[in-house]
Amino acid sequence: MQKNITRLLMVFVILFSFTSCELVGDIFQAGMGVGIFLVVFVIAIIIWIFAKFFRK
Repeated sequence: MQKNITRLLMVFVILFSFTSCELVGDIFQAGMGVGIFLVVFVIAIIIWIFAKFFRK
């Protein structure tokens, strides 16, 4: 019984030590960076394809 209470207390301490807003903000910020990179990459590929197609 004491072991379960200790584990439960440790879980609550961990949960309250991490702020969820900060975690969610970091996740969205990383996702935004990856999204911008993918958009730039796709636009570069489209420009490269058009350049190859119209070069002839």
